[in-house]
Amino acid sequence: MTKTGTKVKLSALAPADSETLRAWINDRELVLNNAPYRPVHAAQHEAWFAAVQERPDAVIFAIRLVDGDRLIGTCQLLQIHPVHRSAELQIRIGEADARGQGHGSEAVRLLLDFAFRDLNLHRVYLNVFASNAAAIRAYEKAGFIHEATAREAAFIDGRYVDVAQMAALAPAS
Repeated sequence: MTKTGTKVKLSALAPADSETLRAWINDRELVLNNAPYRPVHAAQHEAWFAAVQERPDAVIFAIRLVDGDRLIGTCQLLQIHPVHRSAELQIRIGEADARGQGHGSEAVRLLLDFAFRDLNLHRVYLNVFASNAAAIRAYEKAGFIHEATAREAAFIDGRYVDVAQMAALAPAS
């Protein structure tokens, strides 16, 4: 399935995407935006790449530029719960030159459309470091509301950081 916006499209990951994703997960500065950093070796990455596409409770998309089809990131819905009709959203814009241009905001809107229309979910939630103002703005633009802040909930690069919890609900029908 492909979802297309004006700047980006969400599509299935291709085997050729694996090495790019491995480079991103081994980019310390990029990873520290949303997780503790630890190097990922080729065998670990290949096992993850094969498994993530087979998980029954997850959907992962490549984020590609509409113009030129260049891979710039990934986004996914995890822990898809059929009873609660909820899922956790994660996104990473891996290409530095693609950040700050609205690509992430559009990808999140496309992923929410997929979640609410195609999967019939009711609620999509996420966790973001409270200090990541750019990401929070992008999530708010896509319709997420701040629900809570978990104080000092993550230990990142030698210090505790607050984690903002946000969610978006399906539009009323």
